[in-house]
Amino acid sequence: MSEFDTFREELGRFNQSHVLQFWNELTEEQKTILCSEIKEVNVAEVCSYFQRAMENLNRDQSKLDDRMEPIPPELYGGVLRSTREELKSYEDEGFLQISEGKVAVLLLAGGQGTRLGVSDPKGMYDVGLPSRKSLFQLQAERIRRLEDLAYNRTGKRRNITWYIMTSETTKGATEEFFKKHNFFGLNKSNIIMFEQGVLPCFTLGGKIIMDEKWKIARAPDGNGGIYRALRDMKILDDMEKRGIKYLHAHAVDNILVKVADPVFVGYCVQKKAECGAKVVDKVTPQEAVGVICKVDGQYQVVEYSEITSKTAEKCNSDGKLTFSAGNICNHFFTTEFLRKIADECEGSLQLHVAKKKIPCVDVNGQRHKPDEPNGIKMEKFVFDVFPYADQFVIWEVKREEEFSPLKNADTAEKENPTTCRSSIFHLHRHYIQEAGGFVETNGTPVICEISPLLSYAGEGLEKLVSQKKFKPPVLIRTSQEESVCSNGYTQ
Repeated sequence: MSEFDTFREELGRFNQSHVLQFWNELTEEQKTILCSEIKEVNVAEVCSYFQRAMENLNRDQSKLDDRMEPIPPELYGGVLRSTREELKSYEDEGFLQISEGKVAVLLLAGGQGTRLGVSDPKGMYDVGLPSRKSLFQLQAERIRRLEDLAYNRTGKRRNITWYIMTSETTKGATEEFFKKHNFFGLNKSNIIMFEQGVLPCFTLGGKIIMDEKWKIARAPDGNGGIYRALRDMKILDDMEKRGIKYLHAHAVDNILVKVADPVFVGYCVQKKAECGAKVVDKVTPQEAVGVICKVDGQYQVVEYSEITSKTAEKCNSDGKLTFSAGNICNHFFTTEFLRKIADECEGSLQLHVAKKKIPCVDVNGQRHKPDEPNGIKMEKFVFDVFPYADQFVIWEVKREEEFSPLKNADTAEKENPTTCRSSIFHLHRHYIQEAGGFVETNGTPVICEISPLLSYAGEGLEKLVSQKKFKPPVLIRTSQEESVCSNGYTQ
């Protein structure tokens, strides 16, 4: 049986024969492309995904409120819920694990800056800080500083491996950006980039959509696709070979993220958690963030749109929201847990559906862009593994210190470059004042930035700022940084 006959039989079995309907019109190059894409698509698997996704879409969620329970207090730690001694103990534990090379970072960086109005990977974005540093550079320099802090604390130096999940559309540009900037002073052998997977797009009737006569319409499988990618791209094998035990996973777009946060890592390690999540206290019941809670006895994220106002507004006796644990895509995993998910659970993870306007080829072979949603994209979410954790914990942090995402252009009211800059400026002004310095404002906007190479979270600033007054704009950086031009970068 020829390869074409094999494809035709397989596609026909799942009512997808239309994928080959223009075969006789294709060039040899186009036939090769289509054959390659069909090979990459496990037809039986993706068709079963579609059936499962539609079942989830049509499932009655009206009783979800009655099934929800808040996180038990014994699993709910946090910066304001811990004593100074406990926080130091967690931090010491985190630094110990970092100094032994057991901690790595898992960065979710597959998205483009479409909503920002740019086509580059979001991590390359410059929000307009005085230093002009991109999100990638800020995070890289926090890793460098953290390695130094761990060495100073323990006397042992090991590197933090940085795993970066890109997508088909962002990997090339991301790799070039890192090379151009000399990997931001990190050892390139400790930066591992890999691609997340893609899934075919389907019509609402269950047909695979064709983007061209020879090309299947496909979309990234969501940040939850990381578990399959870790297995298929041999990333888990690399982690195990390097002796990595703990991963801090987060989205690229949070400008305040404490990369490989030793307090969070130490807390999870001491609690023997295999999975953990950072949360912030919801600002209002209507805030558009998912909440982490228990549903039918299992931990999961419930989206704000899935619960009624009555449940969202429910309060405890102290006046605090009952469901207040706002999810910020900031997680802890053990390598062992990731292996279990990838090998045993990945195929059964929940599938989420987004109805979209997907460019397609019609029955006459004409490509067009629809005016209304004509199909679905299926994706998995990184937090969908929570129910599989035997030991799960929550760590609540201060929003103003750790969460300011970049989602939109400045035409939007929030989560834009302006709000990100403001978050950095106010936090860094706070660091200076906590270290005994003073930032004058005199009615002018606060513009204040401290290089991550100088301070990871406000530490070590006393000698530089104590008893000193600063007039905005303030940019405090290392002497090495001072010696290079603002557009350049050296190790």
